[in-house]
Amino acid sequence: MAEQVLELSEKRTPKLVIVVPCYNEEPVLSKTFQVLETILNDLMVNRMVNDTSRLLFVDDGSKDATWPMIDAEHHQQPLVTGVKLSRNFGHQGALLAGLTTASQDADLMVTIDADLQDDPHAIIEMVSKSENADIVYGVRSSRTTDTWFKRWSAGQFYQVMHALGVEMIPNSADFRLMSKRAVQALLSMPERNVFLRGMVPLVGFPSAEVEYARQPRQAGTSKYPLRKMLSFAFDGITSFSTVPIRLIMNLGIMIVIIGIGLLVYSLIQQMMGHVVAGWSSLMISIWVIGGIQLICLSTIGEYIGKIFSEVKRRPRFIIETDTYH
Repeated sequence: MAEQVLELSEKRTPKLVIVVPCYNEEPVLSKTFQVLETILNDLMVNRMVNDTSRLLFVDDGSKDATWPMIDAEHHQQPLVTGVKLSRNFGHQGALLAGLTTASQDADLMVTIDADLQDDPHAIIEMVSKSENADIVYGVRSSRTTDTWFKRWSAGQFYQVMHALGVEMIPNSADFRLMSKRAVQALLSMPERNVFLRGMVPLVGFPSAEVEYARQPRQAGTSKYPLRKMLSFAFDGITSFSTVPIRLIMNLGIMIVIIGIGLLVYSLIQQMMGHVVAGWSSLMISIWVIGGIQLICLSTIGEYIGKIFSEVKRRPRFIIETDTYH
């Protein structure tokens, strides 16, 4: 009987770990510590999570004072723990490092960026909805804080991913809550080319959504300029779909058909005595076809490069220092 009561108590008050990936976040960390500590304390006071819940900051090879600040806060505030990676493994690698570390004893895990543009107060509603869902996605209620180009490009990206058959939650990023079993299922996926926004929906399990308004960045600079955003989008496409390879084949077939049509047209014109100098059209054709071939080769090369990185089986992250345990 006592064991049953203990089990029910653990279900009512799960251990929550909030995972915060950090890369050169020195300007915002002090504010981040304050806000997240307050939210976690409120959750514990209201018995929504138990008293062993923690904040886990993952330093992704920062070059500023990010890790010294995390380490100092850890010694002043027991709620704050940290993991320092041996070098920069990227945002997705840092998230995996945090989830891998926390999943050893946490019942619920929330991932949120250190800039707190994703409203951290939504975590309270996420925890509430976790009673009936293994995954709770944070979904932006609007994109009014983004530029016109970013709103347009984000919409196009989701449309392309949907057309390619990739399941994604529109207007959601890496702000989400996951149960222990959902995280364990996610971590069982061994690929090195990680795109969590597409991988998490593959886990399945019951899910829910929490809407929030995205806030302006308090300090520092965005870690996703246009170049990185485009690279991130291309990685997502090539990590989840072989449709681009098929499109290359279809493009080749279309060019061949056009070439045959031009050949027939040229023969007809020759027989009719309509000989026209074609230097311009010939040069244009050479340049266009040459460009198409280079694009096709680079697309195929991207897939081959991903195969190359997968077969080497290098670790997705390496932990240098761990103050969580």
